[in-house]
Amino acid sequence: MLKLQIPKNRMNYLMKQVQHHYDAQQLERGWEDYHKSRVGDIDLVGLSIHASVASDKVYEVVLNLEDFTQSSCSCDYNGYCQHIAAAFFSLYAPYGRPELLLQQLKQAIHTRKKTVRGAPSTPERKASNPNVPQENAAPAEWHRFFEGRFHGFSISHQHSIETFYESALETLPGFAASWRTSVKELYQLHIALFMMRKIDQFYQDTKSSYLSYYHENGCKVAAKNCEDKFVEFVERMDVNGSYTAEPKAWQATMKMLGDLALQGKDSPVDWLFIYRFLWWKMDGYEKIGQEEITRLEQLLAKKETLARKKDTLIVARAHFDIIQGNTEDAFERLKQLSHPNAKDFFLYLNYYYNERRWEDTLVWLRWLLTPIAAANHDDFRAFCQYWLDTTKHLETDGEWVQVMESLLPRSYYYYTAYLLQTKRYRQWVDLQLANRISPLNLYALELRTIEDHDASLLLPLYHQAAERAVQERNRASYKTATRLLKKLHALYKQLDQADRWEHYVYRLSDKFSRLRAFQEELKKGKWIR
Repeated sequence: MLKLQIPKNRMNYLMKQVQHHYDAQQLERGWEDYHKSRVGDIDLVGLSIHASVASDKVYEVVLNLEDFTQSSCSCDYNGYCQHIAAAFFSLYAPYGRPELLLQQLKQAIHTRKKTVRGAPSTPERKASNPNVPQENAAPAEWHRFFEGRFHGFSISHQHSIETFYESALETLPGFAASWRTSVKELYQLHIALFMMRKIDQFYQDTKSSYLSYYHENGCKVAAKNCEDKFVEFVERMDVNGSYTAEPKAWQATMKMLGDLALQGKDSPVDWLFIYRFLWWKMDGYEKIGQEEITRLEQLLAKKETLARKKDTLIVARAHFDIIQGNTEDAFERLKQLSHPNAKDFFLYLNYYYNERRWEDTLVWLRWLLTPIAAANHDDFRAFCQYWLDTTKHLETDGEWVQVMESLLPRSYYYYTAYLLQTKRYRQWVDLQLANRISPLNLYALELRTIEDHDASLLLPLYHQAAERAVQERNRASYKTATRLLKKLHALYKQLDQADRWEHYVYRLSDKFSRLRAFQEELKKGKWIR
């Protein structure tokens, strides 16, 4: 069966129309026809889908993507038949599992009928246009519109999350094209918030799924894209001017963001970053800032607050201290954290680093020294890079060296590279000895650099590695030791210390005299008789 993938906005339109025009029984018959692979010859002709459905005989179906009411079938059924429904399910297959969509649609149809039966006799007040977002509507109304546009959207595998992200960015901004700039920019901000909220919701719904690993990866990628898009929207807009023009909408936005960001739950979206980033841009509005501080303190005062949520609230409250320039007060407040997460504070590192405020950057680097020990690899690497770049603007690199030494062995790769870069070769060798690194596991170019500088520095490195290999006491390790001894012999010759080499090799032979296989390797090398 040929699989044809129509644009997502067309698919959303069809789902709404099917839900509105079909009853559950007829829809289930259509799914049965699809399930039994009776749909074939699907083709897109203009804005219509042409397909054949082989039921009791072959019927020709035309499904109009622009006006569903103009869809038709060659069967005798008076209305929307099972064959049109079968073609619809076939079109949905590239987006998800049609059997799950069937259950969703049946539930929606049941709810619709129940609502109609229980409707009041008085006419309901109609919205001005429920299919289009309104320029002067509250942000909550925009989100209801967004939900309606993506009602029934099924995410069943990793790539569908990407499809959702791309579809939302493609279809939603256009509705505000003619709005005044201050509202249009805020509307775009809410598109990003909506996408992050839906990704978060999907993540929570699929945590117990056997495919949760793949869903989680897809959610994290999409969430990071949304965060970047959110930052892009905020950086592009005039926040102060927009707030002055639309104060009520902005106040509703900040309240909504607080409700989303302060839950402290596990999420692929870094809500705490989104919350603090936007509040940092709002620092000129003390009234709503003070209202938020009061709200945070009230939430912190609740004794039953879970530890993870309390940590989130503490970081959020400390952020307002930082906005007001009270960094010391923020540090005092942050001492209350039960599990400080280093990544939560990269927002400040990045800000001060980009502003080239090295002293402020250094203050945060020092504070992060304790929590960074438990950070993941990517965060640890970012921390080391921030330190290294900041050190270039300080009078001495002594503190950087102390930090790297205190974080060993995790900082080994950053520290060893820095020692070579600054030509501290003796410290570099001491580092390899302390970590019991064999020269066979080091880059030849690094060894050559030190050898050209002072070959004697490498002697203890080869001594240690050779004797450690012998102590493993097997034929393979003896051959490894022989390779190291050959290089060691060459180094002694280069230093014109042949007597010292002979003294060492005979002492080594005496030390391991009972290891006959090793003695044989020494004889093969013609180092002993």
